[in-house]
Amino acid sequence: MANPRFTHFAAIDWSGAKGTRHKGIAVALCSEGNKAPEIVTPPSRHWSRADVADWVLAQAQTSPTLFGFDFSFAPPLVERRSYLPGDNVPVTARAFWAYVDHVCADADLGAASFLEQHHRRHFYFGKADGTKASYMHFRRCEAHYNLGGGGKPSTVYDAIGAAQVAKASFAGMRLLHHLGQHLPIWPFDSLPERGSAIVEIYTSIAARSAGRPKGRTKIRDAAILDEALARVESAPHRPLAAYEDHATDAILTAAWMRRHAGDAAHWSPPSLTDEIARTEGWTFGVL
Repeated sequence: MANPRFTHFAAIDWSGAKGTRHKGIAVALCSEGNKAPEIVTPPSRHWSRADVADWVLAQAQTSPTLFGFDFSFAPPLVERRSYLPGDNVPVTARAFWAYVDHVCADADLGAASFLEQHHRRHFYFGKADGTKASYMHFRRCEAHYNLGGGGKPSTVYDAIGAAQVAKASFAGMRLLHHLGQHLPIWPFDSLPERGSAIVEIYTSIAARSAGRPKGRTKIRDAAILDEALARVESAPHRPLAAYEDHATDAILTAAWMRRHAGDAAHWSPPSLTDEIARTEGWTFGVL
């Protein structure tokens, strides 16, 4: 059962870009009530992934916080019985996170080398790799979301284009390996009775819930953001210096998480089996 005892809600728009400072990372935080989430100022001009890890651990010590990260917490396993068929890799998520972290020496918890060097043949980078359809494998929650009309999420095996989530997801798995030693990560861990927890989010789910039409979930306008926030029972936001979708995604999703964290249905999706919970995980909000 859900326990609506989180006092704070944080949404992190993530990045798998190479380097150590990332314009694509945004963190939004809100507390109980209806005050709009606010963007958390990074310790320097842009967040590093290590900075985010430090902030999460500090915030978790301060207040019981539900943290949402928008990357895939594991590759598909159920469909083909392996994360990387033909390669000798672990078959449970936590062990796989440790493996990714072990083999990657990339700066700032990056994982580009995992795709480009260590397991190159499993990832699609362009026409030279053959037919893209051969790489389109999905986790059970993604397949379920697609069948329900949500749209087709990206696969972690597709490493080409602006919409790809591959590098962000494998960098995120390195992050989870470190944070998972201190905080529970649902559904790989049970929802704790008290304290903080981490979930996977898909910002488009929050946007669709807030009335944004399919294919137009990105918000770059103050009035549209306030309209969407009102749909998830949030007060208007404090004006931003720039309306980039990294920030607006994080703001809206944090408010959406606050609205739904106490809903038992979100913690017990019918299609989530014990095997899926151990191996692939589930996106919070996919019912």
